[in-house]
Amino acid sequence: MPLRSTATARQERLGAELRKMREAAGITARDTARLLGTDPAKVSHIEAGRLGVSEERLRRLAAFYECGDTDLIDALVTMANGQGRKGWWEAYRGVVPAALLDVAELEHHAVHLRTIQITHIPGVFQTEDYTRTVFGYAIPPLPENELEARVAQRLERSGVLYRDAAPPYEALVHEAALRMRFGGGKVARAQLEHIQELSHLPHVSVRVIPFAADGHIGSGHAMLYASGTVRALDTVQIDSAHGISFLHAAPHLANYRVLYDTLAAVALDRSRSRDFIHSISRDL
Repeated sequence: MPLRSTATARQERLGAELRKMREAAGITARDTARLLGTDPAKVSHIEAGRLGVSEERLRRLAAFYECGDTDLIDALVTMANGQGRKGWWEAYRGVVPAALLDVAELEHHAVHLRTIQITHIPGVFQTEDYTRTVFGYAIPPLPENELEARVAQRLERSGVLYRDAAPPYEALVHEAALRMRFGGGKVARAQLEHIQELSHLPHVSVRVIPFAADGHIGSGHAMLYASGTVRALDTVQIDSAHGISFLHAAPHLANYRVLYDTLAAVALDRSRSRDFIHSISRDL
């Protein structure tokens, strides 16, 4: 397999899981290279996601590392076998930042999605006008072609909600995000009406964290939690002023599961949330 100049977040994750498996077995990269009949540099490239790995080689490695987690091994094989297939997001590569494409790929492969949003509407819920306004606030301003590409790519992400066998999508949205008037009252009202429509989909749950909620309200903790086919492959995606980050260390995953459950405990239920959003839209 040819060496990749850059790896996607999913390719890096596959390599990272193989590295964790090797290190847990106390085996060196040099010993692994001897097994594969190659050199340690290629093992490093595999573990960095820059070099693909076949199913046969992956299963040999798992056996060499004495990994008995067959569900994890099968999930990694699925990841490896899918590396040659390009998703819809690849059409935007070179125009839209790679991290935004990684988010789309993460959503595509997730079996369950949960998000917490404090100041913005979740990306897959956003209308075209709302999205254009958000990206229009970029500093420095985006070139017109990149702005339009980002808008188109974000709108296409919403397809994860409508496809066959769509994953459950649970959103905890703070009242602050609902009251932000991105694009003015008309755009904001249309955005809230769109959320209400989406909330009627059987696999979509939208729950509001009101200003009046007592206890921990999660300020500054926006995140997307994407569940993999096995828990070991769960991923948390967070935004910051410096870009997008993907977390998959077990302690991080556990902390964000607790955070989600803590905020869910103070959020309104689905029906009351729908009424709450409707009342805000009437005031715009």
